Amino acid sequence: MPYQLGLPFAQHMDTTDPLAHFRSQFHIPVTPNGEEVVYLCGHSLGLQPRATRHYLEQVCDQWATLGIDGYFQGKQPWLTYIQALKPKLAKLVGAQESEVAIMNTVTVNLNLLMVSFYRPTPQRYKIVIEANAFPSDQYAVKSHLYYHGYDPATALIELQPREGENTLRTEDILARLEAEGDSIALVMLGGINYLSGQFFELAPITAKAHEHGCMVGFDLAHAVGNVPLALHDWQVDFAVWCSYKYLNSGAAAVGGCFVHERYADGGNLPRFSGWWGNDLKSRFLMRPDFEAATGADGWQMSNADVFSLAALQASLELFDAAGMDTLRAKSKLLTGYAEFLLRQIKTDRITLLTPSDPEQRGCQLSIQVKQADKSLFHQLYQHHIIGDWREPDVIRVAPVPLYNHFVDVFQLVEVFKTII
Repeated sequence: MPYQLGLPFAQHMDTTDPLAHFRSQFHIPVTPNGEEVVYLCGHSLGLQPRATRHYLEQVCDQWATLGIDGYFQGKQPWLTYIQALKPKLAKLVGAQESEVAIMNTVTVNLNLLMVSFYRPTPQRYKIVIEANAFPSDQYAVKSHLYYHGYDPATALIELQPREGENTLRTEDILARLEAEGDSIALVMLGGINYLSGQFFELAPITAKAHEHGCMVGFDLAHAVGNVPLALHDWQVDFAVWCSYKYLNSGAAAVGGCFVHERYADGGNLPRFSGWWGNDLKSRFLMRPDFEAATGADGWQMSNADVFSLAALQASLELFDAAGMDTLRAKSKLLTGYAEFLLRQIKTDRITLLTPSDPEQRGCQLSIQVKQADKSLFHQLYQHHIIGDWREPDVIRVAPVPLYNHFVDVFQLVEVFKTII
């Protein structure tokens, strides 16, 4: 799209934006003077939908009036709350309803699923992860290597960009899998790298890994609700995610996971078991032996947090109303506009770590600023621009299509240009 400089262009884009009205469905933080801040931190914590309070109060009212019967009665019985949310969530990740479960938090789910999908042998024991993966992912995979008696120095393959480059090339990932695939037990990447914002080409990576007999899992914390996903069709073995970023469900909200239908009955995979993963038909018979629910539900452990589910319901309804294709189209325009404006700043201090190709990123841009320290972040904050800082010199911003406007992006760059 031919972007233009100046505020009138941003205002025109907002007046013609078919999704502009969704902003009014969210609470936008305000300054002490009551003015809305420029909130570009949805990659860390999404904003609160206005409907969230309604669904939380509905749970509270059910609890107040029904007590334990809230599990079985009321407008949304808690026992089947997860099942009611599954159709919208499955559509968002490109899965069948039986392939998704809503449970725990992202790192808990990663550890639980690695119990099942990281099954090393003397010949096949290595794990592949991207360099600069989110620290929690690194901790989890290293802990499983240690648990099975392997040293990460030799058993962990960290994919590095080429010298002088900031992101990984798909061709290099595939070449590494081709070269070492017979020794790799698990490929476990972040669907979108949290630091660079790079969206990996998950379909060809999965296909190449499977060609060599490797299991494939993805941490989609920065991808769910941000980019289109087709986990079932891509034949991904498993995936995990949180719901407090782009899914706008509140700090530490309940996470989710995907397990492909070919493992619907668990097969020969070991797993840790808990009561809530037991088949619903026999769950309340209180038998001593575990009878796994079919599909991803069989990996559930504990009773679901209905307050978290209520918040997730509010967000999923907005995604369903907006449509992921329409959101993705606006996201490309918004982030492309941010890139266009940033490249107009006459300085050699700025490097964009995020790929310029819209197909290789979501809405996040990671801006590296030479000779900068965290005071740069504080200056932006003083101007009511809310992004986040990653040491030693990176500002991350994410224009989220559900609630950000083009004028938000314009204001970000105007302030950034002044500070720089």
